[in-house]
Amino acid sequence: MHLSKIRIRNYRRLADVKIDLDREISIFVGANNSGKTSVAHAIHFFISGARDRVSFHDLSACRWSNIDAFEADQADSALPVLSLDLWFGVDQADLHRVIDLLPNLEWQGAMVGVRIAFAPRNEVETLTRFQERHAQAQEAVASLEHPEGEEPYVAPPRTLREYLEDELQREYEFKYFILDEAQFNEDFEPNGGYEPQELLRDQGRTGKDIINSLITVDFLHAQRHLSDNEGGSRAEELSRHLSRYYQRNLERHGDDYNAIRALADSEILLNQHLEQVFADTLQRLAQLGYPGLTNPRLMIKSALNPATVMNSQDGAHVHYALNDEGLTLPDKYNGLGFKNLIYMVVELLDLHAQWLAIEEKRPPLHLVFVEEPEAHLHAQLQQVFVNKVLEILAAEDDAPDGFHTQLALTTHSPHILYERGFQPIRYFRREGTGTAQASKVLNLSEFYRTTANPSRDFLERYLKLTHCDLFFADAAVLVEGNVERLVMPLMIAKAAPGLRSCYLSVLEIGGAYAHLFRTLIEFLGLTTLVVTDLDSVNGAADEEEDADAEPVDGDDQEDEVVGGSTCTPETPDAVTSNQMLAQWLPGRNRIDELLGADAAAKTIAADDFGLGAIRITYPCTVNLARGDEQIERAGRTLEVAFAFDNLEWTQDAANRELRLRVRAPQNLEHLAQRLHEKVHSKRYKKTDFALALLAKDPDAWNVPQYIAEGLEWLEATLGVAVEEVEQQEGDAA
Repeated sequence: MHLSKIRIRNYRRLADVKIDLDREISIFVGANNSGKTSVAHAIHFFISGARDRVSFHDLSACRWSNIDAFEADQADSALPVLSLDLWFGVDQADLHRVIDLLPNLEWQGAMVGVRIAFAPRNEVETLTRFQERHAQAQEAVASLEHPEGEEPYVAPPRTLREYLEDELQREYEFKYFILDEAQFNEDFEPNGGYEPQELLRDQGRTGKDIINSLITVDFLHAQRHLSDNEGGSRAEELSRHLSRYYQRNLERHGDDYNAIRALADSEILLNQHLEQVFADTLQRLAQLGYPGLTNPRLMIKSALNPATVMNSQDGAHVHYALNDEGLTLPDKYNGLGFKNLIYMVVELLDLHAQWLAIEEKRPPLHLVFVEEPEAHLHAQLQQVFVNKVLEILAAEDDAPDGFHTQLALTTHSPHILYERGFQPIRYFRREGTGTAQASKVLNLSEFYRTTANPSRDFLERYLKLTHCDLFFADAAVLVEGNVERLVMPLMIAKAAPGLRSCYLSVLEIGGAYAHLFRTLIEFLGLTTLVVTDLDSVNGAADEEEDADAEPVDGDDQEDEVVGGSTCTPETPDAVTSNQMLAQWLPGRNRIDELLGADAAAKTIAADDFGLGAIRITYPCTVNLARGDEQIERAGRTLEVAFAFDNLEWTQDAANRELRLRVRAPQNLEHLAQRLHEKVHSKRYKKTDFALALLAKDPDAWNVPQYIAEGLEWLEATLGVAVEEVEQQEGDAA
């Protein structure tokens, strides 16, 4: 048996979310404050059935207006209900465990469902009690004087919402319902008019008892410490005082050899005992494969000596064996990351062992939430943890048939995603603002199932190779190549400084493959700017011909032009070899049509929540002037477009490191043609251009017009302002 799906309503940002859980491990990802941790809190609250774990502000802000509408007696208004739907996948062998949740004797489904609702006891009586309390409060303050011209003081509770802030736990109660799979469609939306059957007390078993007989939920939170604890209770402080007192007296009276011998004998026996007790645990920890040739071998060693024997918390330590001759170091001398890894694994083993230790009526399902395991773990250990944790928990003799452990991780680590691929990912997308803010959960296994190749395999392999942080970003910037990626931070600072307050994922994808990202970008609804080249070629683009040959080192001499179909954008009947431009945005092939496209043709508008806006930008026609000459040209690539927008600066001998200087051009037309030939020659190395530009004063050059326009669009779309960034930087200073 396993937990297949959950649905949460009206809990914090989770106004209405459905989450498909992987049978083994589910990974919750998304930007900050998108509701990932709230899932764990919601499940903890509903399954524990503890009303003291909820407050009014756990109720989704988008539902507060429902309370006002109910107070105003508006038609069809009602107080909001918080709920959690649990759908368990069951086999025939599990039916005896879920007999209480079968909707009828004819049930033939694959899943059983139960709803836990935190709902008003009686909403009419709640409103009546509020009105009585409100009237009593106003009567009590009616005799108070108030300054002339001011409104009389209104005592709390002034509104039903304010009343529920204090009385929610008294006015609401837990209710349990059986869900019939046959009454739901394939998206698990109920049929019209369906009312689930309430699960009433039966033979002394409540709904809470039935649920707790099926599932145990544990949590491993992000704040962790191993042994470097400076604080403690009064009892711990007393132990330290007694230990120091004993140490001082021991030094004054000399060594007590009788005590030392007794402790030595005890230490030998205790070490043997500890070795036996922890043998299985240390063997599992050894599976973590800590990186490096000199793996520290773990051992548990007692610390019995006259100075510390009285301090119970220092009675035994984790030690690290330095060699086979018995030389060891206490745990505090090892790295923080490895200590934290050990702590998490031991904690998980302990939670797992507690579940296994339930002798009678053990719940068949153990669900463990791990919050941000990357805290204090460097990249290698993050991958080790997520790759090995299931193996460590799934020892062959631990869980008999019918018992199952599932893991759910919240993370901001691309290294964890690297190990698991698309299918376990559940992407939390923020929607709305203010009181309308909510989240939607997207199932990447569904994306994996519905996306055809080659896009699916390409995307999964690419994200693995690049440790992609796309799932944690406020917006994405897809760039043509390494040059754009290197110089983009400088260009953002110059053209759209407001973006510095956002988390941008800058991905180097190339024009030939950018269109393969279309399905993922649109699925995630991620605001995206694509910065690409025109890639003009003669005649019909030949997909088998490499129009953009790999550039090599160049110098300031006259270079041989790469053969093939590459041409300037002004060439008659030129088309683009850039599949992004031809297949996605603006969906045009001819260069003259691309240069004539307006902003609307280059943009996909955002949805109703302001999400999913996409804009493409590529070199545009600019006016070139030198002396009395003026012409209009468009650069085929970033380097040429940069030279056109910084013509005098790039032709200065002081900036020859950029390799964009043309010696003794005959006229402006010749200068533009030679720039194109230089950049597209076999000897021109584009990375040298980027590195040379990074070494220059940023105030001396201009951001190419097409990139500046794209960054300004992204800044406006995300709603960030330069003033906000300057204020944040001023506060930090």
